[in-house]
Amino acid sequence: MTALGRNHVTVTGRAGGPVVMLAHGFGCDQNMWRLVVPLLEERFTVVLFDHVGAGRSDLSAWSRERYSSLDGYAQDIVEICHELDLGPVTFVGHSVSAMMGVLAAAREPEAFARLVLLAPSPSFIDDPEQGYRGGFSAEDIQELLESLDANYLGWSGAMAPVIMGNPERPELGEELTNSFCRTDPDIARVFARVTFLSDNREDLAKVTVPTLVAQCSSDAIAPPEVGAFVQARIPGSRLITLNATGHCPQLAAPEETAAAIAAFAGADH
Repeated sequence: MTALGRNHVTVTGRAGGPVVMLAHGFGCDQNMWRLVVPLLEERFTVVLFDHVGAGRSDLSAWSRERYSSLDGYAQDIVEICHELDLGPVTFVGHSVSAMMGVLAAAREPEAFARLVLLAPSPSFIDDPEQGYRGGFSAEDIQELLESLDANYLGWSGAMAPVIMGNPERPELGEELTNSFCRTDPDIARVFARVTFLSDNREDLAKVTVPTLVAQCSSDAIAPPEVGAFVQARIPGSRLITLNATGHCPQLAAPEETAAAIAAFAGADH
């Protein structure tokens, strides 16, 4: 099985254009980018894929050993880049995929022209000794994971609207809930631990490609201090704060999200 088949890679947009690769977060799939893609494909070659265990990926390729850390996902990203052979890509990683991009770009910087880290968090857990605020205490995260273990569908229904934000637009929270519920619960439990327990703060300084950190103006999952921390740790990176609220700006504010990606990805084209 090739990486392109395993990860259900789809390529659209302008052939020969700068390449933008969009990576989804926990409980989602490439469909989460559907409102952004039409706004990018006139100028860019757009690459979409599903993480193994999500969407239309090859579920038989999932193994607890490979995907119990972000390293397995980062390796998938590198392999997709190799097989596509389209030259260096601008990698756009949403939420946990932002740190997958950090790891992949540190591992093989020549495969990446740029990184866009959308609503990133290198660690969700507060570290008071280091003065780091991730947004959650260790106890918060433990309770979250225990709730997910006990009743994944119930957890999805309660948690997805919190992650999405935008309570005045309940259809957005409902879409995220449905996306969570399509995910195999056993795979979701492993991926949740990878997402919420990983600590990639030390990896940020290893990034050598131009990087844009794009945070939302209000985000229950990744507070503003997190975006500032990421920007401060990645040499030469830029930080922008979108007007969008919630943790999924590609759904809540696709025009603003696409414009930020396009401006950065097409800076020298």
